[in-house]
Amino acid sequence: MKNRFMPGIFMLALASALGTSAQQGSDAATDAAVRTIIGNIFTGPSTGVLQHMTDWFGARLTGTQEFEDAAQWGAEQFRSYGIDDVRLEGFTIPNAWRRGTASASIVAPLRRAIHLSSIGWSPSTPSSGAQGQMVIVTDIAPKALDTQAAAIRGHVVLLDTDKAFASGFNPSYANLKAAYLRFRDLNVPLLVLPDAVPNDVLGDWVDVDNGEAHVQPLPMAELGMEDALLIRRLMEQGPVTLHAEISNFVGGSTTVHNVVAELHGEGRGDQWLVVGGHLDSWDYNTGAQDDGSGAAMVLESARVLAALPHRPFRSIRFILWTGEEPGILGSRTYVRQHQTELDRCVAVLNSDNGIGRPKGWKVAGRQDLADALAPIEKKYLAAFDATGTTLETTFDTDQGPFHLQGIPAIEMWFDMARYDSIHHKPSDTFDKVDPLQFHADTAVLAISTYVIANLPQPIAPHIDHAAVGEILKQANLTDYLIAHGDWKP
Repeated sequence: MKNRFMPGIFMLALASALGTSAQQGSDAATDAAVRTIIGNIFTGPSTGVLQHMTDWFGARLTGTQEFEDAAQWGAEQFRSYGIDDVRLEGFTIPNAWRRGTASASIVAPLRRAIHLSSIGWSPSTPSSGAQGQMVIVTDIAPKALDTQAAAIRGHVVLLDTDKAFASGFNPSYANLKAAYLRFRDLNVPLLVLPDAVPNDVLGDWVDVDNGEAHVQPLPMAELGMEDALLIRRLMEQGPVTLHAEISNFVGGSTTVHNVVAELHGEGRGDQWLVVGGHLDSWDYNTGAQDDGSGAAMVLESARVLAALPHRPFRSIRFILWTGEEPGILGSRTYVRQHQTELDRCVAVLNSDNGIGRPKGWKVAGRQDLADALAPIEKKYLAAFDATGTTLETTFDTDQGPFHLQGIPAIEMWFDMARYDSIHHKPSDTFDKVDPLQFHADTAVLAISTYVIANLPQPIAPHIDHAAVGEILKQANLTDYLIAHGDWKP
């Protein structure tokens, strides 16, 4: 039962729970609004919205026309829900990029086509391709690369990522870029990273970039897992030569947009919540789980809350982020652009974990926030079995930049067992979406947003720089974020 959801059971269970609470003196208006929200979600158009987003626009890579078309469509969706304050907030990324073609083969000691694809924002190889004898590199720290320089120079590098990243090396954007620049200086024609997904499936290496949508310093590609193992076996017997041809479009600076729709509050309209999910996707797929589902949940939450008879007590900014895949660029920029008013941001709710059985909320190390959420979850989310919180702290999606500001920032927590099997792969498509789980997840987001927006006092305080630093320390994120330039102790 926990892997499938029945709307009728949800409605009966929640009605029963709310009825009991109402007898004990709860806010009847909030209870009625929650019932309306649930009914509107389970009978509403959200699956069709998600299907249109994924099937019609396809992959929505930041900086492409497909993304900008989707952003314009998202803005029109918000307006159609009766939200008047809708805007596209732009910023510039250094380079537009679009995947072209890639092919590769072993040319010695045998001839064999292999599965290879470009890493994001990789430049093209020369038109004649990149070719060279292969060498395995297990350590990319500066001293190690200096020691291996003679053996690496002019060779195609197969990076043993398991050993390289387990050697104490901090894989921050800055450190990775330094290693890539060193490979370029050593005339490496191609850097190859083995994938870790069976059946030579490609797509997981989107995150190996420099965090700002700059073009990579040299041609880089991912290699199917089984093909990488073949090459390693052949190299145990003697030299192996690889030939690859990669042709990508690389453009100059381009403007990209977050989509912001603000539903102004009727009481403390000067205080506001952010409810976000990223509209961009990786380009192997149509991003139904990552993160079309989150973006559709944000759209649907906006629709049902705007349709209520009374606006929430506080304002709500529904945001479809851009640039999450190449480095959480949209939310980072939003925090910078709105720095002077962040003191009035009372909470951030984000969805970027696909579609799965709802479990509750990730609270990024904040026990006070977990305690504040507990009665909300018990009263309003128990029918969805979404009464849990986890203190896990990560910096891998768009709630992160707000957390660093001390703002209560929470991320939806789902069962992700099925999510990992399609994440950043060609199979992340609409047909993998369970519509009943999708409705349940959307209900958890919309209900939580509504209730938090209507609390008499903010759900939790902003915490100071030192308190944030202690959370990062406990999560072993301090060095990583310092190296990325996101954190100053």
